[in-house]
Formats: sequence, C-alpha cells, structure tokens
Amino acid sequence: MYALTRLLFALLWIFCLSVTPARAAPDKLVIGITQFPSTFHPNIDAMAAKSYIHAMVARPFTTFDKDWQLVCLLCTELPTIENGMAKTEQTPEGKSGIAVTYAIHPQATWGDGVPVSTRDVLFTWKVGRHERSGVGNIELYRSIYKIDVIDAKSFTLHFDKLTFDYNAINDFILVPAHLEEPHFSEPDKYKNRTAYDTDSLNKGLYFGPYLISEVSPGSHVVLEPNPTWYGKAPAFKRIVVRAIGNTAALEANLLSGGIDMIAGELGLSIDQAVSFEKRHKQAYNVIYKPGLTYEHIDLNLENPLLQDLRVRKALVYAIDRKAISERLFDGRQPVAHTSVNPLDWVYTKQAPQYDYAPQTAARLLDEAGWTVRKGGIRHNAQGDKLAFEIMTTAGNRTRELVEQILQSQWKAAGIEIKIKNEPARVFFGQTMTERRYTGMGMYAWMSSPENVPRTTLHSDHIPTSANNFSGQNYTSFRNPEMDALLEQIELQLDRSKRRELWQRLQVIYAEELPVIPLYFRANAFILPKWLTGVEPTGHQYSTSLWIENWGSR
Repeated sequence: MYALTRLLFALLWIFCLSVTPARAAPDKLVIGITQFPSTFHPNIDAMAAKSYIHAMVARPFTTFDKDWQLVCLLCTELPTIENGMAKTEQTPEGKSGIAVTYAIHPQATWGDGVPVSTRDVLFTWKVGRHERSGVGNIELYRSIYKIDVIDAKSFTLHFDKLTFDYNAINDFILVPAHLEEPHFSEPDKYKNRTAYDTDSLNKGLYFGPYLISEVSPGSHVVLEPNPTWYGKAPAFKRIVVRAIGNTAALEANLLSGGIDMIAGELGLSIDQAVSFEKRHKQAYNVIYKPGLTYEHIDLNLENPLLQDLRVRKALVYAIDRKAISERLFDGRQPVAHTSVNPLDWVYTKQAPQYDYAPQTAARLLDEAGWTVRKGGIRHNAQGDKLAFEIMTTAGNRTRELVEQILQSQWKAAGIEIKIKNEPARVFFGQTMTERRYTGMGMYAWMSSPENVPRTTLHSDHIPTSANNFSGQNYTSFRNPEMDALLEQIELQLDRSKRRELWQRLQVIYAEELPVIPLYFRANAFILPKWLTGVEPTGHQYSTSLWIENWGSR
C-alpha cells in the first residue's frame, strides 16, 4: 500500500510538471531572463539584458528585421542613394563622405509628452562623441562630423566617409535632451549621474510601446503601456521581466508559474532546452534559432604570459571544442574558428583552424619555455607557474560547465586555471568594461549581418581610464594591419572586393588569437502555447523590438 501511495504521488508530481499553470486572462506577461542590466542607459555598457528591456521602451532609427533586412523603426523612410535621401559629398578635408537625411516619426513622443525631436538627436550626438562620456560605440558618433537640422523632425547626418552601410544607424539610440542635459554638465561623471539610473521610472526617458514603471535592482523590471506610443497598441497591460541568474531556477520558475516564458536571448542553453522539450512539449513551444551569437573567451593581452602567441595557440589546441559542442549541445552549436559565422555571406574557410591536438599544444608550450612540471602544472626556468584566472557570469549553468571542462582539459596540458565568476551586472558593468580581469573572460557577442568589429578589434577602441572606459576592445589587441582592414572594409562598396578584405580579417584573427573562439550559439525560445507573435531574429537585435506584435490566443 505504501509503495502504491508513493507511485501515485510520483505520477501526480510528474503530471504537475508537465502542464502549464492555468491562466485567467492574457493581460500580463512575465518573461524570464538570466541577467539584470548594469544600467538602463541605452548607450552605456554593452549588455544583452539592457538591450532586451530597452527594446520595449524605445526604438532605434534603423535595425535588421527577422529576415536580416535593414528597416526603419523610428524613421519614416530608409534613406538610400537611389531615393535621393542619401547623397555623396566631399568632406571639409576633401575625402569622400555622404550626407544622409532622416525623418523622425511625426507622432513619436517621450512618455512625459515632450515630442521626440532633433534636439534629442543633437544632444545624443554630443554625448556619443565625447571621449569622457563612457559611451560604448563611440565610432558611430565620431564618424558624424556635422548634423544639419532641417526642422524639429528631420535632419541630415554628414559622415566623414562613404561606407557600404551608410544608412544603418542602428546604434544611434536617442536619449532625451530635456532630461539628460543637466546630468551631462560634467561629462566624465555622466555615466554615474544619468537619469536612466538615478530616476529610472521617469516617463520622459522612454518613447516605445511600454514605459518602465517599477525597478527592483537585481530582481525584476515592470513595464506598462505608454499612452504616448504612436504605433500599434501592445496587447499586454503589464509586462514583468524577471532576472533569474541560475538557469535551473529559471526552469523551475517556468514550471511553477512564476514566469510565462524564457527569452531565447538570455535563457536556457541548448542542452537544457532539448531536455525540457522532451518533458514538456505538450505545454510549451520550443523554437531553436541559429544565429550570430558568438561565445568566446577574451584574453587579456596585457598579461605577460598571454602575450606569447605560442601560449595562446597552445590554449586552443589543448581543448576539444568539437566534443563540447556534440556532447553538451547535441551538435546544434557549431565550433567557431573566428568571430564570423558561416551563416554570414562574408565567411571564409581559409582562416586557420585549431582542431584538438594536445601533442601540438605540448610542443608549443615546450618551445615557449614552460617545460618544468611540478604537481602536474608547467613552470618556466624562473619558477613561474603557467596559471590563469577565468571569469564568466555566475549562475549560468552551461558556462560554468564549459569552464569546468576547459579547466580539466587545460590541466591535462599542464595549465592551471582558477575559476572566479561574478554576477552579470558586475562582470559586464565593471570587470570587462574596465578590463579588470587578469586572464580570461568568457561571454558572447551578439552581432548583426556583416557587422564590422571595429569597436572590439581596433586599437583606438581599447577602454582606458583616460577615455573613461569607452570602446569594447577588452583584450587590448593592437595590430596595424587589422586596424587598416577595419577601416578599409567600411569604405569598400564593391561586395566582391569587400569579401576579400573580410577574408584577410578572419585570417589575422585566427592567426593572432586575441580571443579563443568557442562556438556559435543557437538560442532556444521557450514559449507557452498561448503566446503569439514572437519571431526570433538570429542576430543582436532582439525579438522584443517588436513587442507590440506579441499577443495571446
């Protein structure tokens, strides 16, 4: 009898885990993500959690849609040379430039009723190009040497060079001049004084379908419809974005009804999603979207041990990335050899590839002088130990598992690895941004199609205290040929010639290894059966940019 009772209890428990909790009304949507933003300012700190939330409360002028086509969101028409809204010209220095005219949606209004205007364009440009503002993508703003205001809703950007993507200003994210100008009186203190963090609930900071109405740091953000929104009315009267750093806890919250869905951009890993789908496919839709998310390990090239290319190559040869992909991700996340995904048209197979070769790793370390073994760890003749610290986002079960596998494989090669993880908002908000990590930082870059990695690879974009940690070249990579290629790619309008430049870039990247490429992620979107309208993009611009199209059946 006791055994039968236990069996019935077990069956009841399994049944409870296999169904979605009942839903009374489709007025509220609770989204689970694994990170909490380090800031709500759209242009400071590159962090997916911030971008995901901000996409619901604002709009970029342009972006790539789910079909990887450039489209207007805040602007009314995409400027092109063909339609006359973009015109080539000479810069004051006599170089080839281009003037591009945009019109802001006539009904676009900040949440406090102030129209979104060219005043905001000018102020955002001023902040973005200031060397002490702390803005990440300063290159875009600096490439604009002049702005002509036509009227309150239209303006012309004058770029100092004619690039192939001249009309893509995806990262020109407006901030409200009427609220932020006082905080910018001392630019070097701006990133710590912005109203986005000191007054996050101010309606005037947002102009998207939703406004942020509540913030519980580290826990959740509540969004409510924006009465001044000019587009399609959103379906949900309340959206809650909950940050649950531990992915096991994230899944448990989904099954218990604490959240309704898990965002693919910041959710379960592929292995977790596959397991989840097997158990709960009757109640949830699981969408796997391959894309341009690049998981990698930044190497701090100011660390003397990592300045030796032989050591960097040995680190890659000593790990079995193919086995990691097959065993952890069912082969759904292919090994990356450079930062360019094979899905992108500029990808080349000509770049060097480092298959698992422990003997080659051993030879390179011997050549580099790491020949003495003490306790299984290599030392050099001076007695220095070959040891590094690796860091990533704490609570991400997959990353922590990958760390442990890498630690074991590197130990077999005689390399000691210490794991030191941090909460995502600290890891991205300080450790990587200010280059406080000493050895390795593991995370992902999310990019758009044919995204020129200037801010992550150009020597001008190394964050320092002098530039208030602007830029995203966290490795301190310096290579004159790479710098030249990054500049040439932008200027090359001929696709075939541009492909050649891209091929050379990938070769240098793989030869110099400022970064250890791991794999390209496929995001798993776990959605309740009743949710409609979520269309994964496969690139850095998240599904939440089209939140007004989400609904329920």
